Amino acid sequence: MTTTIRGAEDRHRTVRKGTAGNTDQDTPRGRSAPTNPLERSKRRLFGWFVVPAALLYAGFLVVPGLITVGLAFTRWSGSGPVKPVGFQNFRMLFHDPTFRSSFTHTLIILFGVGAATFVLAFMMMLALRDMRGRKFIRMVVFFPNIAPGVLLAIVWGFLFQHDGMINQILGWSGFHHPPQWLAEDNLFAVVLVGLIWINTGFYTTILMAAADRIPPYLFEECEISGANAWQRFRYVILPLTWDAVGVAAILWAISSVKIFEFLYAFAGGGGYLPPLKIWNTAVYSYSEAFASVGTPRYGTAAASSVVTMLLAACAVVLLSRVFRRESVEL
Repeated sequence: MTTTIRGAEDRHRTVRKGTAGNTDQDTPRGRSAPTNPLERSKRRLFGWFVVPAALLYAGFLVVPGLITVGLAFTRWSGSGPVKPVGFQNFRMLFHDPTFRSSFTHTLIILFGVGAATFVLAFMMMLALRDMRGRKFIRMVVFFPNIAPGVLLAIVWGFLFQHDGMINQILGWSGFHHPPQWLAEDNLFAVVLVGLIWINTGFYTTILMAAADRIPPYLFEECEISGANAWQRFRYVILPLTWDAVGVAAILWAISSVKIFEFLYAFAGGGGYLPPLKIWNTAVYSYSEAFASVGTPRYGTAAASSVVTMLLAACAVVLLSRVFRRESVEL
């Protein structure tokens, strides 16, 4: 089957004509100046809505972010003078085996968990697309994103206890010597499975919403042409949901590098940090800033946060290029 997906046409340049039939001259900014009093009033009213949100955004995100970047080049314990140290904090990070291990775990979560999550999300989307009661099932798979992350981490820990549900199911299946799931050597694998479980429903919902926008006549044409399931996915579903997949991938790249509460509540809590074998850069930054023993190192914590932010920015730019294309006409 040959299916042609037409790309979007070239952008048309709009020309605004004046009352005498002549074209209005553009302002230096490339936009015609409003001549209608009502239009000018709308633009002034627009500012009243934007300014409060911009102030809140700047006060709670931009300013703290700039302060964090500044602290990354200093040494400060939370009190006393702030000592500038240049790039020393960054050099210390990449010579610290704990940070290197945490950074590696962050990359595994970003790419490994992300790949598994999207594969499962696509499989569930294809399986649920024509299933009866799919709206109810969509709510069920989305449930882990409604519950707090701390609650999910506690539930996940109970499931993998020695006498938890997972071992009971394995015992009923004849597997009487299950591994010690909560041993330090197995903790990170259990965390990865938990993160896949939590996030698959969210991205399945996004992909199902994108698939619902595909015109039914395209699937009817596939059925008439004798297309199999892979051909429907390759030539119809994937191209027409590509933009939604790109947005979902960027959302995952941003959220995955700052996962904290699941790791902390699952294997830590009570004033104790999780074992080093499951740390990511978010837990590392927390340990440097709020160390239970020793002197807090806000400069190193800020440097770790800056590295995490740069990793997220690089991932977003990379994904934006991978998923960049002209929009598809339906």
